[in-house]
Amino acid sequence: MQCLKPEPELTTTNVVTINVGGENFQTTKQTLTQAGPNSLLSQLAETTSDRFVDRDPVYFSILLSLLRTGALPSKVKDFDLRDLIEESRYYGLESLLTNSLTNPSQLDAFALQKSSILPLNGRDSPSAVATTPFGSLHVSHGSKITSFDWSLTRKSTILTQFPAVDSLLAISPDTAAAGATDFSGLQILDLQNGSVKQTLNWENATRSGSTVQAIGSSGEFLFTSFESSRRNSNSIMVYDLNTLNPVTEIGHNEIFGADIDSAIPATKLRWVSRYGLVMASGSHSGLSGVSGNIRFWDIRSGNVVFELKEKIDCFSDICVSDNLNAVFKVGVNSGEVFYTDFRSLSSVNDNSNPWICLGDKRKVINGKKEGFGCKIENHGNQVFCSKGGDIELWSEVVMGSAKTSNGSEDQSTKRDFKKNMMGRVKDMGGSRITNLAFGGNKMFVTRKDQQVIEIWQGSARGF
Repeated sequence: MQCLKPEPELTTTNVVTINVGGENFQTTKQTLTQAGPNSLLSQLAETTSDRFVDRDPVYFSILLSLLRTGALPSKVKDFDLRDLIEESRYYGLESLLTNSLTNPSQLDAFALQKSSILPLNGRDSPSAVATTPFGSLHVSHGSKITSFDWSLTRKSTILTQFPAVDSLLAISPDTAAAGATDFSGLQILDLQNGSVKQTLNWENATRSGSTVQAIGSSGEFLFTSFESSRRNSNSIMVYDLNTLNPVTEIGHNEIFGADIDSAIPATKLRWVSRYGLVMASGSHSGLSGVSGNIRFWDIRSGNVVFELKEKIDCFSDICVSDNLNAVFKVGVNSGEVFYTDFRSLSSVNDNSNPWICLGDKRKVINGKKEGFGCKIENHGNQVFCSKGGDIELWSEVVMGSAKTSNGSEDQSTKRDFKKNMMGRVKDMGGSRITNLAFGGNKMFVTRKDQQVIEIWQGSARGF
């Protein structure tokens, strides 16, 4: 007969008791070390002396729950966010709190509603908006840039050297790249001190000044579209994002005569991470209508990999989605949303029309440009398009992919997208939307002649 060995007695050396404001909390060393090696709680986990913290026990219970589960409890909605932030800073938990409250994966596009507004100082309306992945926000209005931290509770404003800031890119929560269409140079700004850290310039053959038409970035590079002050040349410069040293120049055009295509500078730059390409788009309005081009550049070779020349219903705005593997535009004449599958771009030629209309294919009435001023941006698996004061949400309806004879995916098969209108009835309408941006789990919206930023977020979130 086999004898069973008795179970070893449970040890309590791993259990930690902390007295916070007169109330005892028991947890484990492993839970406390989730706070990070430099936090107060990790230090308390290792000490054997009296563990007393003279803070509010109610807020400590919320933060302890965050350490245990990686998420905040539902009761957090009943507390003031500013107080919770201050408590998290005391314990060294602000980064964990930031991730819990603003994680981009928590943005629920279908639940977005206008929740609050952020007022701006002065009389100028926002001209550009820049965000960071975890929700800090920079807004240019006139010659000023106003910054909000990730919680949107701290605000600071600096005065720039620009008459007006037209392009803005967040490099970090405290650093931004800014440029203007009527003032030379790209400036790297310290948003804490309101100082210029560095100015980047591009000179053409005539050595005239250069203005900034667009800014973009990848994890490694900073892209800037320059146009000479005389408007006789343009270029896209690539800089190392860490050192700001120039890496290469692409798309350099010296314009002679009536070469319209070369005369169009890029006014939007987006990094396509799936393919390692830079999308550069620009348009021109003339007597024959609006024409433009969309080019995808390989910065290693300096060559154009794909190009779309826009002559019929040129884009008012354009975006490219890695997740959906597609390019989307708003037609300036029709106001309709179109898409083209990225995988089919290699077969596009000057005589083909790769765009597939997602809307009603309305005809242009009396030559009115229905899509003028419309904005289009993508986030995750959704595409957001402004129409006047409203926002449309386009999402793909997955029906299953067709297969060719050799078993590969049929790229010619039309994909199905569904349109939804954003927000509640009271959120719809209003002045024309001028900017759409996404940061953390929020959408930011600005409108014509309004000195505020609208915050849109899911109703399920506590704050």
